Amino acid sequence: MSDDSRTVPQEQLPSDNLHPPPMPVINVGHLNLDPATRARVVEDITKACRDLGYFQIINHGISQSVMDGAVEAASDFFKLPSETKEEFASDDLRRPVRYDTSSKDGISMSRAYLKHYAHPLSEWMQYWPENPPIYREYMRNFATEVRRVALQLMEAILEGLGLGKGYQHEKFEQGLQLMSVNCYPKESEGDTAIGLAPHSDYGFLTILFTSCRGLEVVDRNSNSWKVVQPLPHALHVHVGDHMEVLSNGKIKTVVHRAVLNPEEARISMASINGFAMHEKVSSARELVNEQNPEKYNASSFNDFLDYLTSNLDNKHRNFLESLRMQGA
Repeated sequence: MSDDSRTVPQEQLPSDNLHPPPMPVINVGHLNLDPATRARVVEDITKACRDLGYFQIINHGISQSVMDGAVEAASDFFKLPSETKEEFASDDLRRPVRYDTSSKDGISMSRAYLKHYAHPLSEWMQYWPENPPIYREYMRNFATEVRRVALQLMEAILEGLGLGKGYQHEKFEQGLQLMSVNCYPKESEGDTAIGLAPHSDYGFLTILFTSCRGLEVVDRNSNSWKVVQPLPHALHVHVGDHMEVLSNGKIKTVVHRAVLNPEEARISMASINGFAMHEKVSSARELVNEQNPEKYNASSFNDFLDYLTSNLDNKHRNFLESLRMQGA
């Protein structure tokens, strides 16, 4: 779910379309090997988070059939008649399932989306669409697997920050998973090329699978848009606002956007992972000291929804900036 924690007027940034620099590609299967190999992978993940805030992962253990099945389920949903999809339409941000097209959220320029909670499945799956008939099974398989990968990555990042992979283990295990299933049309002449305006995500980690090219991230070094070139069977990972808060600014959230593909329509599925609805995230005590004082107020996903609800008409709303302590 690409909830608009940070929307920014960055449409005018130059693009690196012609010669995009390489993006880190990390073999996360090596996290399960010997301690020395694991330590190297943890270092690579932590460096990518600190320097860039994004990377791609391979050897993640999710089968191609599960990934393809999720794309098929999403595609079939968006092909349903409008009146069937509109059954899930709502202005209530707290609804367990919400469908909409580009109009009301302030950042969707040209997309249709279905957003729903996915953890714990026993609580949320009953609200998911029953049509198409494959949706619940195929999306459940993908959501379950991608959450496993998210927890694995969080352990590595926490380890790399010096907090230990078991840091607040129960809170991560019991945390929220939000699926944002998106459909972007093929770019057509005269239409805006932007499918989703620049923003950052609220959670710790977003893991994204996309059917074709269309995601762009802000490269901090060149201050330009960087095209994410999806590799076969790879997943894209970027960090969110609560990762910046937890790390007390050692890791920065990533501003990204979606552009329309001139060759084909695009399906993307984003898994946003955070603490439970009312569980506050604050900067880790171990990362706060006299030289690096606490920079952010604590907040929960519920606080984020309250912020969105009270700022619906503000296109440049910025949840993360609202958390920043004065003088930080």
